[in-house]
Amino acid sequence: MSAPTAPSAGSSAGSSAGSSAGSSVGETGDITVHRCTVTVVRRGGWSWGPDPRGLVRQVVDALPELLADHFAERLAGDGPDVEITEPLTVTVRPGRPGGPGRPAGGGPAVEVHFAPVPVVELPDDRPGTDAVSFEDSFAVGPDPWTVPSAATLFAELAERGELDALLALLPDESVRAYLRALPGVDDTVAPAARLLAELVGRALAAAPEPAGPHGLAATRSRPVEALPQRLRAAVAGAEAADLPRLLADYLASADREETVRLARSLGPDGPYDHTADEPPGERPGEPPGETRTTDEVRTANAVRTTGEVRVWSALPFLLAGPLARIGYLDAIGPALAGVELADQAPLFAAALGYKVLGVTARGWRRADRDSEAAAAFAGLQPPVAEERLAAFARQVRPALPVLDGVLALAVCRGHDPAHPLLITGTDHGLFLVDAHGMFPIAWAAQAAGLLPYWQACGHPPVLLCDGPLPPGTLRELAAADVPFLTGVRPLRGDPVARLPWRTPLWTAEGTAPDVRLAAELPAHAQRFADLVAALVGERRAVPLAPDGGLERTVTLAATLGLATIAWTLWRDRETPDPLLALSRFADLEATVRYEPAAVRVRVPMGRRHADLLRGGLLADVPDVVWLGGRTLTFSAG
Repeated sequence: MSAPTAPSAGSSAGSSAGSSAGSSVGETGDITVHRCTVTVVRRGGWSWGPDPRGLVRQVVDALPELLADHFAERLAGDGPDVEITEPLTVTVRPGRPGGPGRPAGGGPAVEVHFAPVPVVELPDDRPGTDAVSFEDSFAVGPDPWTVPSAATLFAELAERGELDALLALLPDESVRAYLRALPGVDDTVAPAARLLAELVGRALAAAPEPAGPHGLAATRSRPVEALPQRLRAAVAGAEAADLPRLLADYLASADREETVRLARSLGPDGPYDHTADEPPGERPGEPPGETRTTDEVRTANAVRTTGEVRVWSALPFLLAGPLARIGYLDAIGPALAGVELADQAPLFAAALGYKVLGVTARGWRRADRDSEAAAAFAGLQPPVAEERLAAFARQVRPALPVLDGVLALAVCRGHDPAHPLLITGTDHGLFLVDAHGMFPIAWAAQAAGLLPYWQACGHPPVLLCDGPLPPGTLRELAAADVPFLTGVRPLRGDPVARLPWRTPLWTAEGTAPDVRLAAELPAHAQRFADLVAALVGERRAVPLAPDGGLERTVTLAATLGLATIAWTLWRDRETPDPLLALSRFADLEATVRYEPAAVRVRVPMGRRHADLLRGGLLADVPDVVWLGGRTLTFSAG
């Protein structure tokens, strides 16, 4: 029987082995064992006997007496309390007729070996309520972890050359929200200048040019007047590429209040006001006068730090690794911090977890086991109130396009232009995915909103699948020279041509049809329809939300995680599909243990664990924002 005081300590061989940590002798003559693991090792033969688990029970039952006999001298008398300072190794070789320590019927004697260990005296004045295990007494406390700022995320994107592409995808509301969040200090001047240049460039491009006296276009004076006086002359004649440099010089000397007023002036609030201040208590993306109470913030921060819970599905935890690979997981904290919602990250995790758990009955009712699993994934005590999720969905709107953009850019980078993209109408918009693996890319209200992603993917062919397409979808795609193919019946006036095919198919006028894609369209359409039904229709993350922004964001993230799992495990033997991962891992149970520095997920050993381990999907995930920066680890047992 082996009794290490740390998980890394080894165990000895024998018929029965176990490990205990933090053993101490109390002043009442008792032995306290803080941790004990018993392992039975069979040597030779092929059978464990009629009752294999009985061997373990015998060792556990005999352990108190074995320890009492060995430490009898220290138990007797009024000596000081002592604590074991090194692994205590006990090897027990039980006899066949009876249990360890008490053989019956004159069988062979039981061999019990205690490895010599030093002990230390405990201070007499140590309060019993403050007692900790020996292992914990040597543990080094984790360094304080803080959520990275939005400026950190933007700086990293700039280093990778992706900041311009991301900002081009953001709506004005999001750009203004993050510009207001960046203080006017040196380490944020560069990203703040780039954000401000984006707003100024959009304002200049959108402003009408009144005709001059001779019919010539006059100078864009209206948007320039929205700028401070010392910027007007420089910006009026500057090229778009020079705006970040010019605005960086301005922001280096401007205070935060002036930057906030400038950001507001470039939006629907009106011209630049030198005296107006940001309304007190107003948060980016939050209606005026709507504030969170202290109790709500405290509840959001109530992350589990200790304890253990059993969940029916480990699938939400399996999403963390694939999302961390593309940088999405690292972007969640800065994106939320930029709108002052970093303390609400567990709510984002709960919504993400719901997307891969059970079906929501009637569109809003959840099973208790789903609520428990989602709360465990988020590190919260169940259940997570639906009203809190709905309020979070309303407040987090400006941050969602940043997360969607990070995901879309990652998928577009890996897309092969030879493979088509799929579009379908759902949830009052258009859903775009990569047909090769069903990797999600983006949502948009109209087809024009999907064109930047199509261009980033290398102008591949597009297959329009059955679904409620917004009016004008085919016209917008044809006007952008997108080579599309669809079985959706066009509207009057759509610039399409019908193909001579066994089923009705249409393509853009003047586009050479690809017969191979025409043959693949029905299979792609069916897989896409099943995906939308399962993850958009049947599973609702935030059913009470006033809009679908958060719902769509977590759908993209969950679909990408599932698609990555399926692609990693099965792309060489079958067509990878996110629903394969959903159906095959949904009922993989797990035990989740919360520790100060880590959250440990233990899944049963078997074929599924072996596949995940072989595919590298059980690697540690550090700095999980909704777990307070702790590391998410996986093991088998």
